[in-house]
Amino acid sequence: MSKFNGLGMNMGNLCRLSSAKTRSISAENPTGEKGKGGMAIDPTHGPSRELGQGWKVRPCVSIEPNATFTVADIAGPGAVQQIWMTPTGAWRFSILRIYWDDQEQPSVECPVGDFFACGWNKYAQVSSLAICVNPGSAFNCYWEMPFRKRCRITLTNIAPEAMRLFYQVNYTLTDVPDDAAYFHAQFRRVNPLPYKQVFTILDGVKGRGHYVGTYMAWGVNNNGWWGEGEIKFFLDGDGQFPTICGTGTEDYFCGSYDFDVKRKNEAGVETTEYQEFTTPYAGLCQVLRGDGHYQCQQRFGLYRWHIADPVRFERDLRVTIQALGWRKDGRYLPLQDDIASVAFWYQTLPTAKFPALPDKDYLEII
Repeated sequence: MSKFNGLGMNMGNLCRLSSAKTRSISAENPTGEKGKGGMAIDPTHGPSRELGQGWKVRPCVSIEPNATFTVADIAGPGAVQQIWMTPTGAWRFSILRIYWDDQEQPSVECPVGDFFACGWNKYAQVSSLAICVNPGSAFNCYWEMPFRKRCRITLTNIAPEAMRLFYQVNYTLTDVPDDAAYFHAQFRRVNPLPYKQVFTILDGVKGRGHYVGTYMAWGVNNNGWWGEGEIKFFLDGDGQFPTICGTGTEDYFCGSYDFDVKRKNEAGVETTEYQEFTTPYAGLCQVLRGDGHYQCQQRFGLYRWHIADPVRFERDLRVTIQALGWRKDGRYLPLQDDIASVAFWYQTLPTAKFPALPDKDYLEII
């Protein structure tokens, strides 16, 4: 029997012993070194001033405007196993980046809220295998992230105000199998989507790998149902037509019939409403219905994890989705919506250069 390396644990191998070493990075142990946690010296006027060293002296950090904070810098081989953080401020203005094995190009570049399936800067419960979001702004990531030489995680504050960050990165130092690929995540936003154009979730990927998930923050700019569009996966040189073609937006996110549920109100009148749901693999985790005044737009947060059904590619990958509603005469209406997405995938290195991240004004949620 081969020796278990401890790269990833599940209920089936949780009892197996391993020579892997568990480490954790936080504001209380920024290097993750063995026996180096909780060593900060008590500030004169801090809340632990009467208790001294070891009594929650440095539980968080402050990131100034336009500053980049190194969350973790780890020498491999190993794997990130869990990330927890709770950032203050506007989540679209905190940019998460992850670099593998001394690459200058990040393999993850994404506003922190969208990475954790909360793209509208408002809390929504997410109870999935890969991402959990818990009250009141507790972001948890369980995507496994192996690396061979180095892992560097940064957070850049592009807001005009300082932000505060509590965080913990739990990882293992262990051998990494030859066939282990590198985790990637890429953000895109178009607002509004030009008429009769499809929205591109991912393009330009080169290498071998598999696509594992989609998050979308979808803002609707028309009345009526907005989710008739089909998602398409163009694999390994596909031209005009894809290898995988979905049947509708809510179908791809594992729902049906507009995510609608019929209810009776207090007057006994039957109404139809969107129904939020959050499951291990898919969810409509957020529905912002508007208040009828200044917050007037309907906005949705959706995720779909391809954990049980990864989309594998050998050379290249492109993913698109249509934005389609209905006209009154029963024809489709190409929509011009506010759409943002995060694509999640694993692949071999090197990472192709990402499109430039939009500037702060374009990222802003209004």
